[in-house]
Amino acid sequence: MERIKKYLPWTIRVIIFLLFMVSGIAKMFPIWLFEKQLVDLGITSWCLAPYLSRLLIALEIALGIAILQRNFIKKIIIPATILLLIAFCIHLAIEMFKHGAMNGNCGCFGQLIPMTPLEAFIKNIIIMGLLIYLYLNVKDKVKGQNKFIYLLLIYLASALFMFLVFPFCPCSAGVKQTENIIKKDSIQIKTSDTIIQKDIVVQKNNIVQKDTAGKIVIKDEVKQIKIIEEGPKKVNSKFSGYTIFGNKKVNLDEGKKIICLFAAGCDHCREAAKAICALSKNDNVPEVYILFLDEETDLIPDFFKEAQCNFNYRVIAASEFFQLLGSNANTPGVFYLWNGNIMKFYEGESENKFDAVGLKKAYESKYK
Repeated sequence: MERIKKYLPWTIRVIIFLLFMVSGIAKMFPIWLFEKQLVDLGITSWCLAPYLSRLLIALEIALGIAILQRNFIKKIIIPATILLLIAFCIHLAIEMFKHGAMNGNCGCFGQLIPMTPLEAFIKNIIIMGLLIYLYLNVKDKVKGQNKFIYLLLIYLASALFMFLVFPFCPCSAGVKQTENIIKKDSIQIKTSDTIIQKDIVVQKNNIVQKDTAGKIVIKDEVKQIKIIEEGPKKVNSKFSGYTIFGNKKVNLDEGKKIICLFAAGCDHCREAAKAICALSKNDNVPEVYILFLDEETDLIPDFFKEAQCNFNYRVIAASEFFQLLGSNANTPGVFYLWNGNIMKFYEGESENKFDAVGLKKAYESKYK
């Protein structure tokens, strides 16, 4: 009995240390998923999410380490850990009330060990029980020997580690959101050579009207026929600011474009890219542009190797990426734009997940 009383507190401390370390490390890979979870829950904005996510993970790691030492173990560390778990339990209780006890992954161990809210709630209650036992069976250092600076250094070292290992760009100005309203009664498309307005086409001093089939045609000087496809009125989309992809300058709001929001390490994104690659072998597929999340960018070459295609791309910050993707939306995101108007949008792996057949039908359909 004496041996149990002697070694059980240390066994509990090691178990809690391991749980907090695994929990913190699991949230790091990928860290953007934890950032997104904080934003989706309404806890923070995308501008603050990179800071808050790293500080919270650092707190988990610091508490795990601090539980192994004796400075203020009873006055600060154990009570602070219990309070943190109580806060998590309140959050989990709210989530269970809103969405059900067995729905979704609470994110306690990231993607490493998926846990339902109920499983996480039970886990936290058990840990709190262990901490209460620990509180009753450990002692702080004698008065005057406790060093708060040690606790501060543990947290500062953990936070420094997070910010050094997972650097990020500070939040830039928010993505400009625009309403893409398609007005079919007054169509106007402008390009470098051509203006189409209702039934008249003007191009290099040649004026023609719709033919008997209702298609707009242009007859040039050598009597060749060019068919110009009508489309929605050109608007400025939320993608209008992204004009440089590699060494190529583009206007994403001109003509038909497929814009993909992918994470290089996302398996579903790779599947979508592979399906779009298969479509791109067809001559009439719109140009494809990819906006990659600025996480795991070292996997981009492997991403294209698996997709079996190379598309024009650029890397953007998480704050921009998820604002473009939309509230509560998930990767992969695929937008089909026509003159800046969003004609088709796919996201995540639920009812609106990417459908290559549906995308093909969308960009091959006529504007009416």
